[in-house]
Amino acid sequence: MESPTHNLPSLFKQLGLPDEPVDIEKFIATHSPLKPDLHLADAFFWTKSQSQFLRDEILDDADWAEVVDQLNVLLRKGRAG
Repeated sequence: MESPTHNLPSLFKQLGLPDEPVDIEKFIATHSPLKPDLHLADAFFWTKSQSQFLRDEILDDADWAEVVDQLNVLLRKGRAG
């Protein structure tokens, strides 16, 4: 069986955030760049459940890990594209 493929809009939807491209770009612009020593899941703007989800996905190398990594990179660069 093939693993599910997730993308940035589906991650935002999973996190309960607006998932339109313009909303994602605005979120990244508003919350970046992250400090180099700050773990993505520890950023102040996540709710407790969002933070736990992000942490679990990375630690477990789960289905969402690749797109969580993508969001991490985007938030460190400071732009969505």
